[in-house]
Amino acid sequence: MTMKKISKSKKGFTLIEMVLVIAIIVILAAVLAMGIGTYLTKAKAAASSVSLHNYSISSVNAAVDAEL
Repeated sequence: MTMKKISKSKKGFTLIEMVLVIAIIVILAAVLAMGIGTYLTKAKAAASSVSLHNYSISSVNAAVDAEL
């Protein structure tokens, strides 16, 4: 009679592998969030600058129209 070999094939991931993957994802998300925050701050400053410029142009136009 022949004996069948029982193979212990490894299926799935270990807990440590899953924790490491989740930790890497969290670190990448944190770095991305900090980059987006900086970008949003710069975008708001640029929008404020454009609004101020448009206001100054409209003020000059109103003054010129009032003189006519």
